[in-house]
Amino acid sequence: MNQNDMVSILGSGWLGLPLASSLQAAGKTVRLSTRTASKAKQLTGLNFKSYVVDIESSLYNLDDLDNLNNVQDFLQANTLIINITSKSSPAFQKLVAEIETSPIEHVLFISSTSVYGNNQGICKESDLLETETNLRKIEKLFTDNAHFDCSVIRFAGLIGRKRHPGRFFAGGKSIKDGYAKVNLIHQFDCIKLIETILQQQAWGEVFNGCADNHPTKKSYYTKMALSLGYPEPECFIAEPSASKIVCNEKIKTQLGYQFIYPDIFNIIC
Repeated sequence: MNQNDMVSILGSGWLGLPLASSLQAAGKTVRLSTRTASKAKQLTGLNFKSYVVDIESSLYNLDDLDNLNNVQDFLQANTLIINITSKSSPAFQKLVAEIETSPIEHVLFISSTSVYGNNQGICKESDLLETETNLRKIEKLFTDNAHFDCSVIRFAGLIGRKRHPGRFFAGGKSIKDGYAKVNLIHQFDCIKLIETILQQQAWGEVFNGCADNHPTKKSYYTKMALSLGYPEPECFIAEPSASKIVCNEKIKTQLGYQFIYPDIFNIIC
């Protein structure tokens, strides 16, 4: 097996597992991590090479040799996709040290558009951020490292399987800042965009992942809630409203990316 066809995915949740399935169907050998032995057994049953890796525990405990060995076994690939919710800088620093002694040449770090301020207006990848969030500092642990090439995808809010936006209001939740704009992306587009970056070997870049349209929260979430038969949610208006709109032009011009769901009103969840 060519090592270029070997991918390790840190995180096997809502996005990581279907991504792994798609890459495996395309002929990649996929190593997939989880934080529990029971979940690892399930992944093995799905024909994945599964590993128990928890960067917030095993990398701290030098006496836990089994887990430390798991990390290096897990990193026996050309490409690492990091797709976990941890925001622990020390844990990521230790992970970076492990990557530096592994065969990994390329890292794709799944980040979030939360690095942009809510009042930033149009948000582009080239923007200088007024506030350097903890997430931005974690991004730089990978992008500034000379031992491997790294690209970052900043995904907007995630919708898709089991995440229909109307379900947010099943329990009577209200809409806050109703005139603020919505920034979302469908799970299918997340997977396709990741695969596009791998196919094009688009390393050393930062990309925004967000659908084309940005309706107000009031118009969008009201329609989504009503579409599931829920009552119209109560809506509050903030003064001033958040101005954040995530721009997706770079992935369309540089990667030639075409969305599966460019219009977030027309989604299947």
